[in-house]
Amino acid sequence: MNTRVENPDPQTSQRVSLPVEGATDIAAATIPAKKKRNPLRFLLMAGVPVLLLGGGAYFYLTGGRYIDTDNAYVQQSKVSISSDVAGRIVSVAVANNQSVHAGDALFTVDPEPYRIALSQADAALASARVNVEQLRVGLAVAQAKLDAARSTLDIRQKDWDRKQALRDQGVTAESSLDDARLALQTAQSTVALEEQDVASATAALGGNPEIETDQHPAVLAAIAARDNAARNLDKTTILAPADGIISQVASLNVGQFVAMGSTIATLVETERTWVEANFKETQLTGLATGMPVEISVDAYPGLALAGHVDSIGAATGAEFALIPAQNATGNWVKVVQRIPVRIVLDGGDSDKLRAGMSAAVKVDTQPEGAAS
Repeated sequence: MNTRVENPDPQTSQRVSLPVEGATDIAAATIPAKKKRNPLRFLLMAGVPVLLLGGGAYFYLTGGRYIDTDNAYVQQSKVSISSDVAGRIVSVAVANNQSVHAGDALFTVDPEPYRIALSQADAALASARVNVEQLRVGLAVAQAKLDAARSTLDIRQKDWDRKQALRDQGVTAESSLDDARLALQTAQSTVALEEQDVASATAALGGNPEIETDQHPAVLAAIAARDNAARNLDKTTILAPADGIISQVASLNVGQFVAMGSTIATLVETERTWVEANFKETQLTGLATGMPVEISVDAYPGLALAGHVDSIGAATGAEFALIPAQNATGNWVKVVQRIPVRIVLDGGDSDKLRAGMSAAVKVDTQPEGAAS
């Protein structure tokens, strides 16, 4: 069937009828099909505003609640190991980075010179005790001599009194009193000297004739010397003061001479671990002791440790610098200072931590159950 389609000609402004075969098929082909709605587009249009609204609400509700910093480091007590006595090392019982417990032997200094010194101190102590006993005997002798001198004085005094009475009666001459007078004076001098000897012997016993032997000053000094010698002998074996990891002992060898007080090793106490976080001074407004802290360590990305704020530093780090900053200058530039905050761990895997590790902390300034 022939169908004529009128097509306007813009140049002639006349309708032109053209015969078209299969017009029905062409019309059906030129009608566009209805597009289907994309469900992903709907989800994006509805989900993005919800996400933005939820994120905004979260930051609005929690904004300012958490204070965090990544300027934090794991800290552990470090003890310098040194010898209290000088001498040559005869044995080393530990290796570098070895775990030790309190009381474990680390190394030993030659004990023979100190064993000899202890024997000498024991002999000196025994001698001091003997000297005290001799002083007791000396006091007894001096007291006996004093008693004898006083008895002689009594006799001489009676003889003088009798002869003086005879002279007064005119029975004897004045010259007959000279011998009695001389004997009386001699007896008086002897008593005075013996009293001094008794006083000297009493003073030698510390002023107390009944003093115990081990309470005498000379004996106490000998006991102290003996105790010091025994202590030096015990100190020839250097023991670990606490649990931890011994380090810097690679240069500690048998035969090496160590001086008294010189540092020869370091013990890191693993039982006492904390984190020192350096917060900006502008972050301390809402910070207080006791607040819970979440700790993450760079070495263990999946490890989260719990702790709490133990104390806040008394001054900025710059105040403890060897050369403090001089701000009273013409080119002064304000720099935000940092305050060290000590954070104590509440348990967990603190045995994995090592001193100096980098960490990040987040303090919850409004813990659940706290008063608003």
